[in-house]
Amino acid sequence: MRQSKLFTKTRREAPADEVAKNAQLLVRAGYIHKEMAGVYSYLPLGLRTLNNIVQIIREEMNAIGGQELIMTALQDKELWSRTDRWDDDKVGNWFKTAFKTGGETGLAITHEEPLTRIMTEHISSYRDLPVYAYQFQNKFRNELRAKSGIIRGKEFLMKDLYSFSKDEAEHKVFYDKAREAYKKVFERAGVGDRTYVTFASGGIFSEFSEEFQTVSNAGEDTIYVDEEKRIAVNKEVYTDEALAKLGLERGKLVEKRAIEVGNIFHLGTRFSEPLGLFYTDETGARKPVVMGSYGIGPTRVMGTIVEIFADEKGLVWPESVAPFKVHVVSLGKEGDDISKTADALYDNLVKAGVEVLYDDRDARAGEKFAESDLLGIPKRIVVGKDAVATGEFEVVERATGKVVKKSRAELLA
Repeated sequence: MRQSKLFTKTRREAPADEVAKNAQLLVRAGYIHKEMAGVYSYLPLGLRTLNNIVQIIREEMNAIGGQELIMTALQDKELWSRTDRWDDDKVGNWFKTAFKTGGETGLAITHEEPLTRIMTEHISSYRDLPVYAYQFQNKFRNELRAKSGIIRGKEFLMKDLYSFSKDEAEHKVFYDKAREAYKKVFERAGVGDRTYVTFASGGIFSEFSEEFQTVSNAGEDTIYVDEEKRIAVNKEVYTDEALAKLGLERGKLVEKRAIEVGNIFHLGTRFSEPLGLFYTDETGARKPVVMGSYGIGPTRVMGTIVEIFADEKGLVWPESVAPFKVHVVSLGKEGDDISKTADALYDNLVKAGVEVLYDDRDARAGEKFAESDLLGIPKRIVVGKDAVATGEFEVVERATGKVVKKSRAELLA
């Protein structure tokens, strides 16, 4: 991508109505556009970053047997009434509206109900199990708090996977695989060393659910971390009884603020029984399917990465999620030797399969460098007079500021 053709532009000042660092920087850098409180559009740079996070998650879900689909955002009132989750007194964060033809619908807050109903048409025998289905889809929640940027929104992207198993033992095997897959996701996204499996409330037939909490001062949750075991406990279950069951010692736990970036739940037969999802086992007996739920918020992960790694100059992306791997910055003017050298290097890198953003604009060097820092692309290659004279290019690592000189052949290698 030539930066002269990129329609998004950077801003010098943070938007006055944003208090979260992630939103301030992402808006300034031209990654997102704020539509209203808690609602953001993803512009080309933001979408490329988000898609890289999505692809990491997709690959790890596929690796444990997940099958991708996509369900509707509009939800059937009758279906959700059967599980007692339609009433606003029970679930208070619905966005609901009326059909002109009569009747009421809502925008999905999650998808246990509709997928369970789909499975009633595909699961009838033990031979049909297990099934692991997932999607990436926007969810809608009428949040009272919308001051955390893309970490907590009213509309946000979620990966939600649901498992359907014959019994608790089969479910547990997959549940453990999902936990390990989540660890790989966060490791690949660059936040693995700061992310802890955290025990919390919310299990159906297990006393605990498990959250994946990434340590950050911007976090809304308080967790207590055992650094040696690399597990934590959410404040909501921080009791002597819970610690004893988990084999944790209060004296070894460190209090930290954290952002919940994912969670995994045991659902048991909470949804399969009221929605009629049963199967016939080897003996001919009719049994309810055992379910689990596994969520990751890709937009939340993106915001968390910003909160953790951004510095006083701007964004800092891990290479695995960055919109481009390299930012080529030309200090020449159109038609001069510097510009021609930069054009040739850009063409060489693109042909070599490198994802490159090329700043070919007619602007001052200081302005280009400041914008490059703000955009946060992992490596910046500077093409100036020295590059033309010596054939060596200055390569700056965004995260550390380290500068090295490399020849064209070394860059392409």
